[in-house]
Amino acid sequence: MSDSIKELTSDICAFRDAREWAQFHNPKEMAVAIAAEAGELLQHFVWQDAQQSLEKVVVHREEIASEMADVAILLFEMAANCGVDLAGAMRAKLAKNEERYSVSKARGSNKKYNEL
Repeated sequence: MSDSIKELTSDICAFRDAREWAQFHNPKEMAVAIAAEAGELLQHFVWQDAQQSLEKVVVHREEIASEMADVAILLFEMAANCGVDLAGAMRAKLAKNEERYSVSKARGSNKKYNEL
């Protein structure tokens, strides 16, 4: 993955702007669209156990990748529209999770941080 969040966001916004779609991309509409696209991604895995979901990724990789891209495109644009430094927010969240899920407590566990 060599493209930076900043470069991708710039490309996404250029695509949007060429079509004059910014007027339709308020925070609520973007959040709704992200949820809808996440639902389309999730649809690939409904009623699948862990092994079946792994197999589904192999068989339907292109379709699943397309749905993942839809979610990411909308998220990157929403961050730009809202003035959120997505890379910075992600780094801050990773740092917070590093505290919440220390390796010594969380390794091999699926418990939530407040249950460790």
